[in-house]
Amino acid sequence: MMNSNRKKQKPAAWIGSIAGILIVAAILITLNAILKPLNWRWDCTEDKRYTLSQGSENILKHLDKVVSLRFYYSRDAADMPVFLKNYASRVEDLLGEFKRAGGDKIDLRQLNPTPDSDEEDSAVLDGVSGRPLDMFGSGDPIYFGVAVSCGGRTAVLPFLSPENEAQLEYDLARAITEVTADRKVKLGILSSLPVMGGYSAPPMMMNSAPNPPWWIVTELKRNYDVVEIPVSGTEIASDIDVILALQPQNLSDGMLFALDQFILRGGKVLAFLDPFAVSGMRQQPYPQPGGSSFDKLLKAWGIEFNSGKIVADRKLATRLRGPYGNVESMPTVLTLGKAEMDTAIPALSALNTLLLFCPGEFSGTPVEGLTQTVLLHSSDDAGLVESFEAQGSGEQILKNLKPENREFALALQLAGTFPTAFPDGSPEPPAAEDGKEKKADSLKKSTQPGAVVLVGDADMLFDSFCVRQGNFLGQTVAQPINDNLSFALNLVDQLSGDENLFEIRARGASSRPFTVVRDLQAKAEKEFQGKIVQLEEELRTVQMQIDELQRKRKPGEKELLSSEQRKVLADFRRKEVEARKELKQVRRQLRREIDSLENTLIFINIALMPILVVAAGITVAAVKRRRSAHR
Repeated sequence: MMNSNRKKQKPAAWIGSIAGILIVAAILITLNAILKPLNWRWDCTEDKRYTLSQGSENILKHLDKVVSLRFYYSRDAADMPVFLKNYASRVEDLLGEFKRAGGDKIDLRQLNPTPDSDEEDSAVLDGVSGRPLDMFGSGDPIYFGVAVSCGGRTAVLPFLSPENEAQLEYDLARAITEVTADRKVKLGILSSLPVMGGYSAPPMMMNSAPNPPWWIVTELKRNYDVVEIPVSGTEIASDIDVILALQPQNLSDGMLFALDQFILRGGKVLAFLDPFAVSGMRQQPYPQPGGSSFDKLLKAWGIEFNSGKIVADRKLATRLRGPYGNVESMPTVLTLGKAEMDTAIPALSALNTLLLFCPGEFSGTPVEGLTQTVLLHSSDDAGLVESFEAQGSGEQILKNLKPENREFALALQLAGTFPTAFPDGSPEPPAAEDGKEKKADSLKKSTQPGAVVLVGDADMLFDSFCVRQGNFLGQTVAQPINDNLSFALNLVDQLSGDENLFEIRARGASSRPFTVVRDLQAKAEKEFQGKIVQLEEELRTVQMQIDELQRKRKPGEKELLSSEQRKVLADFRRKEVEARKELKQVRRQLRREIDSLENTLIFINIALMPILVVAAGITVAAVKRRRSAHR
């Protein structure tokens, strides 16, 4: 009887389970149909990677004109790679988010250019370039780009590379800003480095193609009307809004006076000064010494830049691979994290990591009327080394490093009323028509508040230190390797008054250094260095003792070393062995601490969650079993 009841219960249980699944599915489908018009979304990624940033939302919310977005994608191309198809789906999702946020101010159209079609003609007219996928370039080109237009102006993303996916939102937002702006901000670049490209030496000597401009210049040209200010000049055009100065050397008093008057008129300056510009040495046949020509202006503002010395930091030292494959800590190449940035400044708030190469420090107290904000600083385990020492090994630099137990200012912002550095007027007054010198009128103090940002390193914007360049279907693409480019571009945006692109741009590069491991390594290396210095000091002492004994050796003694000298040497060797044992013990302790920390992180990231799930399952099963037993 019992068996027959069980047989009857089994089909009923199966029917009940299937019915339950169908009911749940029907409920989910109904809820999806009801809630779909509401377009609710939940982005579970840590940095909200699939949600528009606040900067994009602000740009789209304040549109007062209709902006057309035309997405050209060769959807029907038979040989379209799978990775491009997947990326195209993500691009469509992002464009949909722009449409959602912009509402009726965004006209989104998706076009499928096929050979000899109207859509292909439209793509060509918009500047979206077709790229052949085969190596010989004989196949039908594929189109994969976006054109943004408004009021007769068009900005183009000619070909979307998956390698630049992290920058896509920024590129779209920048294009919208570009076509809707009433006027492009005019940016002047003043530099003694070959940042604008061209030949490093006369073409006849080089017998090669000209150098491309630095990537920072390429990026700036997308947003700004960029013009070059000659280093040998003496004037600054009146329509320039912002000046970017990159290692300005050999400036005449006439150019310094022009800069002085530009700032007093309310102009904005972003200056990257450098005590040891390696980028200049790489691209110029005859490298110029370090330093800059800003000293006269800085002195008038109460600021000093030590152009003869470099900040070396044990804690922020970057581990680099040397020419022989060995890895060592380089204390003059600093990796800065959020702890070394003033994240209260909007331009820095979303940045994670900066790399500075042989930076200099700023000191002094601003004169009355100016306020100073330190943007970047070193750790408290830093000191100054001479410029020539930076060419040595990291071990040698650490050996001579004497930390000053203070934080060095690596970048700062000055704002307010600037005084003139030329109280007597122009150093080159223009001549009057009668041949006599005519005293030109000049400003003695700011007519309106100005702003100057000073950074103690220019190499950080050299391509090798901020981007990794590659080729994708014949197009040069660059991936940020740190936030150096974002740092400079954000500051230019801040000085020009456009702050909406800060947060969007900073999402392009994300790095979270292991600061605990970094501090452990710095602590251990400091202890290593102390042992090494002590050992070398003992070696010098013993050598002096041996030399002294040699001088006291009696005439006629043939032995190179006396018994007393041999005893001293034996004592030193014993001390050397003991010191090396101590060094090995410190290294092993460091390795144990790092391994312990690494194992803890692995356990938390991999094992902890499954253990919690299993424990929860066991607990639930135990509770159910106890309830069943009570029944």
